[in-house]
Amino acid sequence: MPTPPSPPLATIAAALRHERQRVGLSLTELARRAGIAKSTLSQLESGVGNPSVETLWALGVALDVPFSRLVEPPATGVRVIRAGNGPRIRSEHADFTGTLLSAGTAHARRDVYLIELEPDGVRTAEPHTPRSVEHIVVGSGRLRCGPEHEQVELGPGDYATFPGDAPHRYQALEPGTFAVLIMEHP
Repeated sequence: MPTPPSPPLATIAAALRHERQRVGLSLTELARRAGIAKSTLSQLESGVGNPSVETLWALGVALDVPFSRLVEPPATGVRVIRAGNGPRIRSEHADFTGTLLSAGTAHARRDVYLIELEPDGVRTAEPHTPRSVEHIVVGSGRLRCGPEHEQVELGPGDYATFPGDAPHRYQALEPGTFAVLIMEHP
């Protein structure tokens, strides 16, 4: 008998199956819309594989749901996420890790992430759902972020906001950079 998937993979698998069935898409059609292989989607729905931020974003966009809907475990009373714990999702193109801290509800569509970056690459994000807005506060290090043609440089305690529905980037300028990212979805 196969080993059950680990908690973040089990959450992702259940959410993908639920959201795909909710919108009435086949595995083939969802994979086509997300630009991923059908075998990759099948593995993710089975709770195996190692999905990247990019793969999960593409699936969220194809399903018209926020990224958080795919990685957030069901809510229960008080929730604490200790430093270094939580569902950590890595980028396949940069040394970038996102940890979902809190997902928005149906009435407050916002997600809160802790992001960790290293200066050896640039995390390029595709546009999110229309009218999405990103808010970012740097906790440590230095960060360049924002829309492709309007990048800003931020240091500890600095805050910026920018449209999330246009291509944008994150780039660490110092080792050990981390920030809190809040995404608002209409």
